[in-house]
Amino acid sequence: MDLKFDTPVPIIIGLGYPATVDGVMAACSFLDDWPAWRRDKSYSLALKACKAALAGEVEPSTTRTAFLAFARCHDLLAYEDEPPAAVAPALADPAVSR
Repeated sequence: MDLKFDTPVPIIIGLGYPATVDGVMAACSFLDDWPAWRRDKSYSLALKACKAALAGEVEPSTTRTAFLAFARCHDLLAYEDEPPAAVAPALADPAVSR
């Protein structure tokens, strides 16, 4: 089963470093690293969606929606629509992807 998102979720990590979450496994990895004291309802829903996708119970698009909501709640999105021209090449670089 392909667990990649149709469209990656662009996020900012660390000190403004752009990255992309391109599938269920990347979302799970990011959520696993999320500090326990910052885990809230949006985190729980995104994690449940990851686990459900891994079990084959939901589509990766459902997980993407939940992860996108989590990223919005925590101001992690790099941009909402199209990437700025200066960011797009960096996001396409596999070394930048999480």
